[in-house]
Parts: sequence; structure tokens; C-alpha cells
Amino acid sequence: MKAHVCGIDIGKTVFHLVGLSKEGQIVAKRRFTRKQLVIHTANMPTCLIGMEACPGAHYLARVLTAQGHEVKLMPAEYVRPFVKSNKNDYIDAEAIAEAVQRPTMRFVPIKTEAQLDLQALHRVRDRWMGRRTAVINQIRGFLLEHGITIAVGPAHLKRQIPSILEDADNLLSPRMRALLVELRDEWEKLETQIEEIDREFSQAVKQEENCRRLLTIPGIGPLTATALTAAIGNATAFHKSRDLAAWLGLVPRQHSTGGKSRLLGISKRGNPYLRRLFIHGGRAVVARAKRENHTFGNWLDQLEARSPRNAVVVAMANKLARIAWAVLTRGQDYRATACP
Repeated sequence: MKAHVCGIDIGKTVFHLVGLSKEGQIVAKRRFTRKQLVIHTANMPTCLIGMEACPGAHYLARVLTAQGHEVKLMPAEYVRPFVKSNKNDYIDAEAIAEAVQRPTMRFVPIKTEAQLDLQALHRVRDRWMGRRTAVINQIRGFLLEHGITIAVGPAHLKRQIPSILEDADNLLSPRMRALLVELRDEWEKLETQIEEIDREFSQAVKQEENCRRLLTIPGIGPLTATALTAAIGNATAFHKSRDLAAWLGLVPRQHSTGGKSRLLGISKRGNPYLRRLFIHGGRAVVARAKRENHTFGNWLDQLEARSPRNAVVVAMANKLARIAWAVLTRGQDYRATACP
């Protein structure tokens, strides 16, 4: 019997496929290697195929789409309620086949190779930023153990470390001096690598039309523009601007019962890296933007009068996310309008 819908549980080298008929009966249950799976799907009738959005899913989705199948990716947490009884790979694949048919299911857009490349660059840069901070803190810790304190900020440390290494009276041992030189060299190498990636982002925003449009929004620079484009493409997966803000975790959590609504702090769901970038952008707008040039200027002034600083920054980040959604879905530049 022909499978109406298939669910594939993805592994590193082993893949489990379960096919369901229109009536929901299991008509196929197979285990494949990656190569065997691609050959099998190429020879089977086209159908709806569901998978969890996980490493390797976007590549496999592009391959199956090229074969003529309709492929949909879903967040793993939305598949979990469909898992029956104990967990194994076949039960997971069956749950995926059940979930992909739900009309209210939320799907993940299939990323292109260009989007995955940009996403990889951001992840590498973020890891290098963390390493740079760790190196700076380690240098400070070693110096403090020898009674040498440096003012807050990497610029002070960078300016003073050459004189510290050359000072023969600060009681640093030869081994410690050599170790500090190695840490300084590692710091400089990381700085160079981060600058190279930043230059690559600056080139990417000139070539990608969606990135160029996002740059017209105050508070959004090359980092945020490329990260957002890599994550959501043209944003058509979100039906409205609030959906994007909710996906970024910039809307209040809700805990309501008995008809009583209770809103808490922001949910912090979704992509923490993107959320951090938007909050930095919101902070820049609150501190530096000429509010008389934008329609949100009066709103921002009124919000500052009644809310804490951090709440204002998060609210501005929420508004930037909504503006970004409008710019991407409409395919138009942001047009600043002066306050009435």
C-alpha cells in the first residue's frame, strides 16, 4: 500500500522511516543508512515527509525536495506529545508522521546553503568572542595573584600589558611572563579572526537584498541583519510581527487560569543569540536615536517616564523585531517618519 505521509527519525548514520496510509495505518517501517535512505526515497512515490529540525535536517530536506517530495520540518518539542508509550526510533518516526499532518502544527522553513553558511559564521564568531573574554579574564586573574590590578575594560589591559611585561620590578617569574606573552598572542589572534569575520559580514550585507533593507532600520547593523536573515530568511513563516517577537522571546510569559490573565517577564524562548543582538540594538536606539525623526519617539518618551530602563530597552527591541518583520515581508526599506 502506498504511504500517504512518512516520518523520518534522523540519526548520525542511521535513519528510521515510518509510512502511514490515509487512514493512519502503518504501511512502511524501515531502517536505512544515509545512502540507502536517499536511494529509497528517490524510487518511492512522492508524498509528504516530516522530520524534526535538527543537525542534518536541512540538507536532507533539500535532497528530498529535489526528488519531488513535500518536506516539512518541525521543532522537536512540538513532536514530543505525539510519542506513544516508550521511546524508540520507530515510535519517534511514527510520532513525526502523525505530527506533520496536524493543520495547526508550526513548521521550520528549510534553510538554503547561503543561510547555513551565514549561521555557521555567527556561531564561530560567538565562540571566539567567548574565548576572547575568557583569555582577558585569565590574564587579569594571573596579574591579580601577583598584586597587579588593571582598571575595568579590555582597552586598559591592552594598553598596560606591554609595560607590565617589561617591568623587572613587579616580581613576575620568568615562567609567568612567558605565559602572559602566550595569552596576549592568543588574544591578538582572536581579535584578528573576529575582525575578519566582521569584514565578511560587511560584504554579505551588500550582496543580500534582505540584509540591505534591514540596515535601514535604526539599531540594526550588519551582525543583526545577517543573523536574522540566516535564521528566518524572508520571515514569511511568521503570520504577523508579534509571532517573530514571540519566537525571539521578547514578549511576556503568560500564566493565566480561571479567566484571570497574568503576565510575567519576557519568555526568553527561541534564539538567545538573536535576542541578545536585538536587545543591544534596542539599547543603542534608546541611548542615541533622534526620536523626533521617528514615529516611535513619543511612545519611547512616554514609556521612559513610567518604566525601568531595562524594560524600555526590551520594549524597544520588541518593536525593532516587529519593524524587521514588516520590512522583510513587504520587501521595502524602512521609511522613518517624523513624530507628529
